[in-house]
Amino acid sequence: MSSDNTNNTNKTESGPPDINNLAGGLFRKCQVLLSNGGKKSKWIFLALILLAGAFYTAVYTVPSDSVAVVLRFGKFNTISSAGLHLKLPLGIDQVNIVPTKRQLKQEFGFATPGATDPKQNISLNNIFSASDRRNLELSRNQVGETQMVTGDLNTALVEWVIQYRIADPKNYLFEVRDPAGTLRYVSESVMREVVGDRTVDEVITIGRQEIEVEALKKMQALATKYVMGISIDQVQLKNINPPKPVQASFNEVNQAQQEKEKLINEARRDYNRIIPLAEGERDQRIREADGYRIKRINEAEGDVLRFNALYNQFKLAPEVTRRRIYVETMQKVMPTINKKIIIDSGTLGILPLLDLTSIEGSK
Repeated sequence: MSSDNTNNTNKTESGPPDINNLAGGLFRKCQVLLSNGGKKSKWIFLALILLAGAFYTAVYTVPSDSVAVVLRFGKFNTISSAGLHLKLPLGIDQVNIVPTKRQLKQEFGFATPGATDPKQNISLNNIFSASDRRNLELSRNQVGETQMVTGDLNTALVEWVIQYRIADPKNYLFEVRDPAGTLRYVSESVMREVVGDRTVDEVITIGRQEIEVEALKKMQALATKYVMGISIDQVQLKNINPPKPVQASFNEVNQAQQEKEKLINEARRDYNRIIPLAEGERDQRIREADGYRIKRINEAEGDVLRFNALYNQFKLAPEVTRRRIYVETMQKVMPTINKKIIIDSGTLGILPLLDLTSIEGSK
């Protein structure tokens, strides 16, 4: 009972098995087996080790965003897709994993913190010591990639990013010794050429999109010419600044240009607001004048027709028409006269005055 309790206590206190102890125990058992057994046992043991090593080196897995380029005795053999695969063991076949479905990028003039791709930025291993690299940030002024001469012999600090994919893994691995480094040199060369064809104002302000499009075309053409197996998807300009000694003056010029654009936009806004209003008032007055013209013409034509009609009636009965015209005229004239004197043409003396105005006023 005491021995059982002791064994149980040891199992409880030991916890999970120790890998080193298990490996050591297995190695001691193998030594005992080899020392006690004959030659046959030794050969069987060596055969098992070889089989285990062969199986371990014959199986490989390809991630979903990559393909595997298989080399047989150092020569290209085949390309395997994503998944679990088998190859010839013991170093006969070698597998290179190439991320063909992953979008890669290279940064020029700056460094993204925490980037895991060593080809994404310029390596400082060959430039600075380990102690200096810990306190050093990647700078365009130090590396010299951002300093570019424009077409008007000015200097600009250009930062950009290229995004690319590995289109042909075979060409990527075997046609160019260092495809990522070559792509970096190609990108810098093309960017210097494109920037050198433009003025500093175009590079910093209005020509960014044209530079990106032209640089993308030229980079892809060179990548195809050099059979790099790379497809460039995008070229994007980041910060573009003048050199530090003239940066303050350049900022003042930019502010002046922005103020100029602001005033021009305000003037265009007032123009777009006032001119349509003036044109509307002009059209309104033109329509009013046309309406007045048509009205006067119609009234004149109506008066002519009325006069002609009266004239025709006058010719038929001149006396009646004359009296009618006289009566209608007196009806219009008499209400406008304040004092009225009535005279009888048959009276020889002075007719007594009848003040109609005072009588009307009393009423």
